Amino acid sequence: MDESAQKIHEALRTVEQLRQRHATDNLLKQASSDIKRFQARRFQASYADLLRSPRYKTAAAFFLQELYSDKDYAERDQQFARIASTIARLFPQAVVNTAAALAQVHALTEELDDLMARQWLRQDTQLGDCARYVRCWQSVADSAARHRQLDVVQLLGQELDRLTRKPGLRTLLKLMRGPATAAGLNSLQRFLETGFDAFANMRGADEFLTLIRLRETELIRTLFEETPVASETTLVRLMAGTSLH
Repeated sequence: MDESAQKIHEALRTVEQLRQRHATDNLLKQASSDIKRFQARRFQASYADLLRSPRYKTAAAFFLQELYSDKDYAERDQQFARIASTIARLFPQAVVNTAAALAQVHALTEELDDLMARQWLRQDTQLGDCARYVRCWQSVADSAARHRQLDVVQLLGQELDRLTRKPGLRTLLKLMRGPATAAGLNSLQRFLETGFDAFANMRGADEFLTLIRLRETELIRTLFEETPVASETTLVRLMAGTSLH
């Protein structure tokens, strides 16, 4: 099996195992949704300027919707899993690399969200959302995983940026719409086209990805190195005007 296909298989297996656990535990499933919703709000607050930027808003919205939202990705995952073994024959290598990077981001994010959700259930419900989130983060206490998560997000962005530099790839993606729909791969097709267009519109992703790395690195440092009160204060200020519900 192709190395990228193997990565996709392993990542989606991890995600499916977590999905099955949550399906039998309503409290954990709800806590996971709460965590994801909070993180989506946090992303919106951290990148409010990029979401308004004529140059970057499409890419920022793409990251928010595909990586940081509480959307159910089960349909897309099933489509990825169905073609993982043959993806190298169906798509150009640049697309295969992008799919593998997405699968890795997705699996690691789901694993961390699961750990956060379990801690969420242990926290005092009287705490504010930011305080509760900080305590979950510091209880999970996996700095290496957080930095690895940021690394794979950067890798995904770099792969999407490379897609836009492949001559004729946008035309090829457009031609694939019919066959992809007929094969039941419409969610995967939508992801590829939307990602391609989002990054093509930026005309270069270096500055966008650098801003994300700098801001996320600083947030990781704050949540791990500052006291719970100081970390909470940082989040409250960042998310002024937003809440979990």
